[in-house]
Amino acid sequence: MSEQYLGEFFGTMMLIILGNGAVASTLLKKSKGHEAGWVAITSGWFIAVVMGVFVAQSVGSPNADINPAISVAKYLWHYYTLNTMFMFMLAQVAGAFVGAVLVWLVYLPHWKETEDPHLKLSVFSTQPAIRAYPHNLLCEAIATAVLVLGVAAIFSKATAGGLATGLGPYLVGALVWGIGLSLGGPTGYAINPARDLGPRLAHALLPIAGKGHSDWKYAWVPVVGPILGGMTAAWIWHWML
Repeated sequence: MSEQYLGEFFGTMMLIILGNGAVASTLLKKSKGHEAGWVAITSGWFIAVVMGVFVAQSVGSPNADINPAISVAKYLWHYYTLNTMFMFMLAQVAGAFVGAVLVWLVYLPHWKETEDPHLKLSVFSTQPAIRAYPHNLLCEAIATAVLVLGVAAIFSKATAGGLATGLGPYLVGALVWGIGLSLGGPTGYAINPARDLGPRLAHALLPIAGKGHSDWKYAWVPVVGPILGGMTAAWIWHWML
């Protein structure tokens, strides 16, 4: 079981290194990828999900959740015990924290060059385009429900038997890519509590040049919203079957 926790840790760490790294490349001044745009960011997250899943599986977590919302859904489907679910979530948040620290180190000279503290925070965690907490919460819940239902469909009995070996992670990555392009505009599509909470903690603790506050007033939305979305999707899928 400890290998599964390590898999979740390293898989989520890889997810954040490549995903938040794509955001940093796009937002930070004097980066080669500066102002590459939303498509570059969503494409980076596509690759991040694929590689995060492969790393988690190779280290020892064959299910490769790398997302507490997925782990919650699997608990409700009776795949995990409550203790396993919480241990997975802890490993995921820890992996996300370490991944964010590594992104900070890679772009170390660029923080000082970037004047806007909001851009620096955006490298670590999500921020809404229009701050309206009920709507932001709804957006995160809907987007995460789409994610969980999509993952469930990809690996369902009806389709999993026909998947070529190793294809699953690419399909999940494509699903996340699609969610980013279609539903990511309002909130930045956290759809993963660890993806937002771990890096937000890193932002709060790291000596980032010229950083502002970590926006803890909003921090509950990308945690609660995805959990609610994951739970709702789990119930819908159970009802559909």
